[in-house]
Amino acid sequence: MLRRLSIVFSFFLVAGVAIAQEDVLQVVIAEPFIEMRTGPAENYPIFFVVDRGERIDVLQRRTTWFKVRAERGQEGWVNAEQLQQTLQLSGAPVEVPSFTLADYADRNWEVGALYGDFGGANVISVFGAFSFTENLSAEVSYSDILGRFSNSQMASVNLVHLLFPEWRVSPYFTLGAGIIRIDPKGTIVAGDDRVDNTAHVGIGVRTYLTRRFVFRAEYKTYVVFTSRDDNEEPSEWKAGFSFFF
Repeated sequence: MLRRLSIVFSFFLVAGVAIAQEDVLQVVIAEPFIEMRTGPAENYPIFFVVDRGERIDVLQRRTTWFKVRAERGQEGWVNAEQLQQTLQLSGAPVEVPSFTLADYADRNWEVGALYGDFGGANVISVFGAFSFTENLSAEVSYSDILGRFSNSQMASVNLVHLLFPEWRVSPYFTLGAGIIRIDPKGTIVAGDDRVDNTAHVGIGVRTYLTRRFVFRAEYKTYVVFTSRDDNEEPSEWKAGFSFFF
């Protein structure tokens, strides 16, 4: 009885392995070699080289990087440019699939530009973000604020929590702090240039468009900690596009 169970178990184990292997994309190295890195970025070290004619299994994708396994079992990461230089087992070129919403959840970096209104003045912002998880990222932004009576420059650091990264349209919350420099125009506004600290909270919505492009719109409320008796509380709305990788 035990022997029969062992045979049945072995059969299903072998069958399961065979099915799993069929689901893995296998390609052949067509260039002299490709380099495998320990992680999905250029700053990770190269630890193994796969030579021409050898096969690799493509296991996982993370934006422009693919986790692969060599014939001798080594697993590492190669970029999309290297993968495009391989061949299918039939000899046909490998077509690297285009980006999808699922790739956004695996992003490392995101950069973008936004335009809107800050307390009645025009504002243009650029930002860069690094993702810790699918939901949480840190952003550094710089804004030029062009007003009727003064111009300002603002820099801030934000934490962004994306509620549903798997959704094409998802809300997010943000909070952060920074500094603002206000430059009065002419003599209409009394006082010299000043630099004040700021804090803010906000809410926004992110919409995945196509490939690596995202549209986002957000609303923030600020507190500007002035040296006067009263702090200022401007609000801001803006919208724009970002690019992730």
